[in-house]
Amino acid sequence: MHALIVTAHPDRDAHTHRVADQLQQGITATVHHTVERADLAAEGFDPRFNPGDVAQFKGLAASPPDVLAEQQRVDRADALVLVYPVYWWSFPAQLKGWIDRVFTQGWAYQEQDGRIVKRLGHLPVHLIALGAADTRTYLRHGYFASMRNQIDHGIFDYCGAPVVTSELLLTGDEGYPESHFQQAQQLGQGLFADRRPYDQ
Repeated sequence: MHALIVTAHPDRDAHTHRVADQLQQGITATVHHTVERADLAAEGFDPRFNPGDVAQFKGLAASPPDVLAEQQRVDRADALVLVYPVYWWSFPAQLKGWIDRVFTQGWAYQEQDGRIVKRLGHLPVHLIALGAADTRTYLRHGYFASMRNQIDHGIFDYCGAPVVTSELLLTGDEGYPESHFQQAQQLGQGLFADRRPYDQ
């Protein structure tokens, strides 16, 4: 089985990348499982929704080449994992722009006869958000429900992609940062636990 891990942090030494590294190690520790990393910051992915994206949305043109390349990455994957820091209670702008541009009509979903056809039902999604506030702060302000409404439901359910994991790891967690690395390793090791290698 093959996983695509997507990150968007400009500092390669950041906790985000260290968690993603541990996740990758957990996945590849199991025979036959492979990983591709999409490091959007290092690769310089342009998150700006541009005239080419608008033309695609209106059905006037194909997606721009950089978007098609990202869609091919996702198409190769048996699971999509997003590892990201919480910026202003959401994704970093580059990761949000990746979703804006890559999850296009006709690929991720289709408007047909007045209804939405969800096209990513085959793609399990795992979300690992990394935050700096403590759990009480997030609970007090309703962040957990907000995250699920905005991201789990608002993005992935709209496309039919089942969100299997939705974790918020915080700097105040017991054993931080090692506990985060252990959780990432465990998630990686169990990512395809309910699926046989090379299942279709």
